[in-house]
Amino acid sequence: MGPAHAACALLSLAPLLVLGVPPIWTQPEQVHLSYPGESGSMVVTWTTFNKTESYVEYSLMGGRLFEMTAKGEASLFVDSGKEKRKMFIHRVILTGLKPAATYVYHCGSAEGWSDIFFFTALNNSTSFSPRFALYGDLGNENPQSLARLQKETQQGMYDVILHIGDFAYDMHEDNARIGDEFMRQIQSIAAYVPYMTCPGNHEATYNFSNYRNRFSMPGNTESLWYSWNLGSAHIISLSTEVYFYLEFGLELLFKQYEWLMKDLEEANKPENRAVRPWIITMGHRPMYCSDDDQDDCTTFDSYVRRGRNDTKPSAPGLEDLFYLYGVDVELWAHEHTYERLWPVYGDKVFNGSKEQPYLNPKAPVHIITGSAGCRERTDRFNPNPKEWSAFRSTDYGYTRMQVVNATHLYLEQVSDDQYGKVIDSIWVVKEKHGYSSWF
Repeated sequence: MGPAHAACALLSLAPLLVLGVPPIWTQPEQVHLSYPGESGSMVVTWTTFNKTESYVEYSLMGGRLFEMTAKGEASLFVDSGKEKRKMFIHRVILTGLKPAATYVYHCGSAEGWSDIFFFTALNNSTSFSPRFALYGDLGNENPQSLARLQKETQQGMYDVILHIGDFAYDMHEDNARIGDEFMRQIQSIAAYVPYMTCPGNHEATYNFSNYRNRFSMPGNTESLWYSWNLGSAHIISLSTEVYFYLEFGLELLFKQYEWLMKDLEEANKPENRAVRPWIITMGHRPMYCSDDDQDDCTTFDSYVRRGRNDTKPSAPGLEDLFYLYGVDVELWAHEHTYERLWPVYGDKVFNGSKEQPYLNPKAPVHIITGSAGCRERTDRFNPNPKEWSAFRSTDYGYTRMQVVNATHLYLEQVSDDQYGKVIDSIWVVKEKHGYSSWF
């Protein structure tokens, strides 16, 4: 072969040679915030695909840019798919933040910085009236509510987002690339306000490894269960999945239950309940629902509600526990619909009164909000719901909540199908809280 032919042969291989060189991935992406539960703090989490250092540079809005620096750590996450893809999850805790002050920040290292974002440090006053957007079952494909949520978050409508399980559909798919893209999609929400989560059934693959590694919730349970305080509310996030994935350890179910008992006991100490009277729970699979499927919540003997008798020892459910400790509002998802229940306990309605059911209700108020949008579309309802079903919608959408003060909490449902129209709203008004308020 002559020199000219050899050169041509090499040139013809050039695209293959170029394709064989992997890119360098030091640029931060998938930036998201979470509240670690300590006043004056915020966690910044992000991903790179090559190892770098972990810094956040930040400053008060209007001040000299990036005058403060915080250093954190990166942990290696190896996805369990065939490719065993590696990524580095960076976590930096910002402390000493001034309550209600707005900060500008970026994250990264000398090898690359993120875009500039901003957030408002959570107000630690018990008279603060926090505003939440809440939903579950939001996917990479058909995330119908996402654009509206992105815009409303950037307009400053929310202090916190609650994502009540089921992310991306599914984070582990395509060797976790679906998870990467979903985290990029929510960055335009989660880089601006704390994005607080709980696990759902779609996170279960590889023992919830994508969920446990990607998020940074309070406590030391890999984000599976935890609690935190904001305004006049004590908020508890839990895993309903411990009742279904026993192959990952029955002990998790009992460990969570014991933790819930202790947490609720602490929250109910008179000095604590006096300043944070609202107790709100969030978990993925509901105790009740009127959807036309065979899900756990459609059965009287729901595992989440009544526990399991096919385990040794028997596993206790959550309804009696939550009732005993006077949980006020229970937030759920999983069903790809919106459903508001009358105050309910033991499959029976306990309205405050016929005219004003949510004024001093005699049982917890349940909200199911799993219609944010995913590839599985919305669900259908059973045409003959039980008497505890107060309002239902199959529209895509999400819920807003404001804990206004010690006695008033507001909830409304937004229909994305109807261009952001509020299709349902209630005030829950409680002049007293706790177990004694049921009588």
